[in-house]
Amino acid sequence: MDEEEYKKRLSSNFKLFDDNSKKQAKEFLELCTYVHGKYDEDAGFQDLEKHVRELEKPSLDKGLKRDRLYYLALPPSVFGTVTAHLKKNNYPGDEGHAKVIIEKPFGHDLESSRVLQKAIAPVWTEDEVYRIDHYLGKEMVKNILALRFANQFFNASWNRQNIACVQISFKEPFGTEGRGGYFDEIGIIRDVMQNHLLQVLSLIAMERPVSFAPEDIRDEKVKVLKAIPPIELSQTILGQYDRSEDGAKPAYTDDETVPKGSKAVTFAALQLSINNDRWEGVPFILKAGKALDEAKVEIRIQFKDVAQGIFQNIARNELVLRIQPKEAIYLKMNAKYPGLGTRTVVTDLDLSYHRRYSDLKIPEAYEALILDALKGDHSNFVRDDELDVSWKIFTPLLHKIDSKDEDVKVEKYAYGSRGPASVNQFLADRGYVRDNTKSYQWPVTKGNL
Repeated sequence: MDEEEYKKRLSSNFKLFDDNSKKQAKEFLELCTYVHGKYDEDAGFQDLEKHVRELEKPSLDKGLKRDRLYYLALPPSVFGTVTAHLKKNNYPGDEGHAKVIIEKPFGHDLESSRVLQKAIAPVWTEDEVYRIDHYLGKEMVKNILALRFANQFFNASWNRQNIACVQISFKEPFGTEGRGGYFDEIGIIRDVMQNHLLQVLSLIAMERPVSFAPEDIRDEKVKVLKAIPPIELSQTILGQYDRSEDGAKPAYTDDETVPKGSKAVTFAALQLSINNDRWEGVPFILKAGKALDEAKVEIRIQFKDVAQGIFQNIARNELVLRIQPKEAIYLKMNAKYPGLGTRTVVTDLDLSYHRRYSDLKIPEAYEALILDALKGDHSNFVRDDELDVSWKIFTPLLHKIDSKDEDVKVEKYAYGSRGPASVNQFLADRGYVRDNTKSYQWPVTKGNL
């Protein structure tokens, strides 16, 4: 591939809406250059160094130092080799600074993750490494700490005395669509739950940090993750999508890239427990699946029942943070129905970003995170000990699933459904009460992930 082909590939992903966006795309492409080389040979890295030094010369002439950010979206098997060559051939040393962003996956389990860390740690310091999880750059996820700690009515009720259960859900309306060979190796738990959803959980459950300094935030995330024991198979529902009810959509195993008879997990519901004073006894449920009925990622916090007496069979309060599509915060509450009687109805307080902040551009996750890395802000990146403890939570379950033991049951569910039929009972057994009065309809969400 030469530079012309490289720029064609880049521009094929642009979304150009008007003349201004076309102008910006042209200016961006003029800043892009391409240098090719092999992962494991010095020559390519040395060519890169020569080219980068030419680009840096105008800035150096102005008295600025070299400030580099390397972004690695590569197979984990070459992380160690590439980072070592970068340090050897492309590190500015006393002439400036360098950082490296590493894209997931950060291993396959606890052992492989530690192997990767051992390969990188002697070469790059932890301050120079930015392990990126793009969910930490999403606007609603970044809003969690402000919502919790800047509002006393939430802060005071954010505990086991008031909260019945917490759900964090990830729903995709499409299947593997030709990516089955890749997905079959990882499954839905490694794909989005051990990383994205667990990161969201840590922000929901962590204690108040001393400050918004990056290490203060990450310290509290690690503390709460250490309080979570490994997930037990008995606390899970595992599923794999089958053909849609009308037969129009294929089953997972109909994908030609999927091995015959595969038991790969395309849906999972997992209960996690947090053994600390704030959360003892509160179920945290992670749900994720492909080929479901809608595209949505949300956090659903259900509060406990009010004391019985003057109100009978009244709906529970729920706080919903919709991460995508179209960021929103809903607080489901009970209120008196207007009129002469005292009947209550379920309603909501609604903060929909696309209405309240219609005149603002909300940054994309990667846009925000790359800027954070350029500024040297680690707040929304994964630290080495945080990665280690997250794998401790999931590795025993993953090994059990990988072993294909007879006690690992993978339920079929129809493409386009809500998931396995047993999920509703799974949630009910863990304290979630579904409102079946049909007096309230959550705001309709449409859009793509």
